[in-house]
Amino acid sequence: MSAPLIAIDAMGGDFGPHCIVPASVACLAEFPSLHLVLVGHSSLIEEILARHPAVDCARLHVEHASEVIGMDERPSQALRGKPDASMRVALDLVRTGRAAACVSAGNTGALMALSRYLLKTLPGIDRPAMVSAVPTAKGICHLLDLGANVDCSAEHLYQFAVMGAVAAESLGVSRPRVALLNVGTEEIKGNQQVKLAANLLQQARGLNYIGFVEGDGLYRGEADVVVCDGFVGNILLKSSEGLASMISARIQALFDENLFSRILGAATLPLLRRLRGELSPARHNGASFLGLQGIVVKSHGAAGVEGFQSAIRLAHMEIRENLPQRLHSRLEHLLL
Repeated sequence: MSAPLIAIDAMGGDFGPHCIVPASVACLAEFPSLHLVLVGHSSLIEEILARHPAVDCARLHVEHASEVIGMDERPSQALRGKPDASMRVALDLVRTGRAAACVSAGNTGALMALSRYLLKTLPGIDRPAMVSAVPTAKGICHLLDLGANVDCSAEHLYQFAVMGAVAAESLGVSRPRVALLNVGTEEIKGNQQVKLAANLLQQARGLNYIGFVEGDGLYRGEADVVVCDGFVGNILLKSSEGLASMISARIQALFDENLFSRILGAATLPLLRRLRGELSPARHNGASFLGLQGIVVKSHGAAGVEGFQSAIRLAHMEIRENLPQRLHSRLEHLLL
């Protein structure tokens, strides 16, 4: 296999190249065969790169793009009004085969719209879905959709389940348990779309569908793949991130209360650091756009250097596993 090359939208997210360039440099050091293209304002990117003299210039290229898509811009505006935007240029590198994947922390709606327009969906897939790994009591769970599709039909949920199962298999999960997120586990619970999707999944051959799961069941590790519409998925993900941050802050405040608690905190510091690392949103940052004829990974807009590194690692893994081709070869056997 040739050396993987990933196109990086260096202007996206809350921190832009000031975060993305150091993260890219760190990933080059982590993966000796990796090649990156940083897309954006070349003068600014090169100015930041100059602070990293040890970077391997043979594996890092800067591609100039004169425009940036704002985080609050409408997807339609991004599609029509900014042909030289860093996000679009990075995706076009994937479309033309110069890059094997694109990573961006930019406007989610614009990234989805441009990805669908430039890369197209796989045969049999109506809409791409955003999927990410969520930590559970037993490891991780692949949750989708995370916000790309607010309104979904039963057929869309069925397609998401198929794609999520294949993605989990690519990560080594044997016969991943697939569940629909619902307000109860009984068959009579849920809205019409969820009930219809359950009927479709019960008829699917080769899919290990286990039924409905509630939110607490997700975190107990009752399923390897949990499917919902993007409205519910995005709220669940953001609520989980907020809860993890709140608990971490509350624990820190308790240990800072007095001398005894500070001594206790010092004694338990290694365990607390380990727990914080395992549950850190940065460690699990990066959502894949499943269902495209190419690899696109969305980083959280507020991700720091460590978080953006995680998104690049995810793209690197999907290139190694040739995820779009694996999806394509399995979809024709699983889709109705």
